[in-house]
Amino acid sequence: MMVKARHMKTFEDAVEKNLADERLVPLCNFVASTKKFFTSSGCAGRILLIQLPKGENKREASFHRRWHRKVSFSETKKALVEKTRGTVWIKMEPFILHMGTDSIDNARKILAVMSRSGVKRGGIIVAKPGKFLVEIHGTQEMAAPLKHGKKTLVHDDYLRYLVKTANSKLEKNYRMLEKFERECRDSLE
Repeated sequence: MMVKARHMKTFEDAVEKNLADERLVPLCNFVASTKKFFTSSGCAGRILLIQLPKGENKREASFHRRWHRKVSFSETKKALVEKTRGTVWIKMEPFILHMGTDSIDNARKILAVMSRSGVKRGGIIVAKPGKFLVEIHGTQEMAAPLKHGKKTLVHDDYLRYLVKTANSKLEKNYRMLEKFERECRDSLE
């Protein structure tokens, strides 16, 4: 399967350059070891501070901070007092993974794994002869504005609450991803 070989090469290059999300590497390695499945992209989940310019045009957004781990109040507060532009939001984004295969029946196997592991969001996003791509998406997420221009919009107690909530959601997200990985290992060959 040429598509799988191309995606495997891209993944191997990302791992070599330390660009791959560490939490996804074991799952992606397992999927790569199967005969009929591959991964094309993914993120295990993250907490970030994102700057949205006037009008909140997502295309013009930029990362102020991005963590693929739990964060502390102090590092979040420190990042918030730095110079920023537009509106700064704290976001917790869930895992997302794109898995591919060569047939609709194999794509259905991925969907069944997703369902058995309790993942509720996802579906087939590419369906072409010889290439089917399934998106698997976690559900733990949050977003809240923290700063607009130079003005901080939240007091420290609320920022502590938001950081604690983001960390809790990230942990739940990681547990769901682990469950999905176990189900993949049990069900895909």
